[in-house]
Parts: sequence; structure tokens; C-alpha cells
Amino acid sequence: MFIPIAALSSKEITITGSGSLMNRPMDFFNKIFPRLNVKIKSGGKLPLTIKGPLIPKNIIIDGSLSSQFLTGLLMAFSVTAHDQFIEVKNLTSKPYIDLTLDVMDKFGVKVVHDDYKKFQFYPYKNKNTPNNYTVEGDWSNAAFLLVAGAIAGRLTITGLDVFSKQADKAILQALMSSNAILSIEEKQITISSGNLQAFHFNATDCPDLFPPLVALAAYCKGKSIIEGVRRLQYKDSNRALTLQSEFAKMGVQITLQDDLMIIDGGDGVNGAIVHSHHDHRIVMACAVAALKAKEEIVIEDAQAVNKSYPDFFEHLKLLGVQIK
Repeated sequence: MFIPIAALSSKEITITGSGSLMNRPMDFFNKIFPRLNVKIKSGGKLPLTIKGPLIPKNIIIDGSLSSQFLTGLLMAFSVTAHDQFIEVKNLTSKPYIDLTLDVMDKFGVKVVHDDYKKFQFYPYKNKNTPNNYTVEGDWSNAAFLLVAGAIAGRLTITGLDVFSKQADKAILQALMSSNAILSIEEKQITISSGNLQAFHFNATDCPDLFPPLVALAAYCKGKSIIEGVRRLQYKDSNRALTLQSEFAKMGVQITLQDDLMIIDGGDGVNGAIVHSHHDHRIVMACAVAALKAKEEIVIEDAQAVNKSYPDFFEHLKLLGVQIK
């Protein structure tokens, strides 16, 4: 997301990372940057070295791998573009682009699109005028707390925007499909466990919901089906295989079939020793699944949760969960 923004600089910049970021494909930029006046030295993954400045031109990109590439280009183009456009084919995760455009709009940046296929840029006024912006509560992490309520008992969550454009707000649809008991108000959401039933949910546009949904499905009677498995390969781990292997240790069978994940649920989870695979969302998924486990669950490398939610276990303690 930040690579195109960094490319606005005329200085040579090297960008690297750690962990699973080093395995994510970055050859997208090898194809795009030479067309935008950006020199790049890259083997298709991090680290890579770039030297701009990026000069917007009309381009066509493939949006099938990640919407983050488009988000970065939208922000970079908005600085200097005048009537240029970005044409996009096979865009995934459209809600994340809605969120990007919503933030840009709040800072006076005008971008229009034709059904997400062509994004047109226009000069904006007051470019250097400060703005007040309140960062929304995070639906991605709140999804684990909502699932915790559906599995283990009643809880109320505040601080979420029920009108948000965040993709992971779709967790509410899945919870309703699973027969969880929900009360949704403008400033709070209350959830409690009901007679949980298997559900069918398309997570193609919100792949980060796979981990909490698998924890939910473990307690839903029947076979739950989640679509969008192909989006999971380049996450913090290969989440399809990670979820399959770690939940198998807890006695939950997961079948991967083309783009589908099928979870046999209803019997809950058994005690086990599981591993996070250095993936923060796997930590949270296993912890939430453990809330009504028949025996204790041990999560190895649980500190991976610090990537996005360092207070996660403290918040579970507030809900009465016994954690060592």
C-alpha cells in the first residue's frame, strides 16, 4: 500500500519487511512502475528499491491479487494526477476500495469510478489544509469478540460504526445466518449465543473473516461453507492450510474443495496444543474456539497477536476467561 506513495519521492528508497511479508509477491510493481517513471530493482518480492518521482499516466492493472496495490496507487495518483485514469480488471475486495475512497473524500480528494473498472482523478483544492479525522473502530478484530459472544455468552461491544464501509462489518451477516442472537444499535452491538446452526458465507471480499468464522463454525451444528479460499494463500500464513491443520488438532474437520472451505461443526473443540504459525488472526481464532473447549487449549507463539491486537488477552480476561 505504501510503496506507490514512497515512489512519489525522487530519492532512491529501499523497502523491506519481515516474516510472511517477505514471501508476498510484489512483481506487480515490476510491471507497473516503469510506465510511471519509477525505476525499480526487485526480484518479485521484498526487498525492493525504487526511485521516482512517480508520474501518473493512464494505466490498466490486474486487481485480482490484492486491493492494497490499487489503494496505494489511488493515493499516489491523487497527489499529482490531472484527468488521468486507472483501469482495473478482476478487482477483489471492493469494500476496501470503498473505504479508501471514503477516507480520500474526507480530505477533499475527488476520484470517480465506473463500477470499479475505471478510476478517474481530478485536481483538488486546499491540498495542504489540515483536516480532523476520527479513525473508526476495527471490525476485523471486533469480529473475534463478536464470535466469542456467539459461542460463550452475552457481551456488548461499543466503538464500532455500524454504517462503516469496512469489509469485515459483514461478520454481522454471518452471525445472523448462524442463528446467533444480535441486537444492533447505532452505538453498541450486543450478542449472545443461540442455537447455533451451520451457515454459508462468501468471504471473497473479506478474507480476514475466515479465522473467526472457522471458530464460529466449530460450534454450529452441521457443515458450514465459506467461499473465497483462494484469497488466503498470501496472508500472514497460508491461512487455509493453517486453519485446517490447527483446528484438526482440536477435533474439528475442515475440508478444502476448490474455492470452498467446509467445516464440520456442532461438537465443539477438544483440548490440544496448537501453533499460531506466527499469524495474529490464527492466535485469536484458536483462543475464541477455546472458550467452550472440553479441556484447556495451549497456543504456542501466541505473542503473534501483538501485530494487530496487543490487548486481546487482557480483554478476554475482562470477560472472565481464565488465561495463563
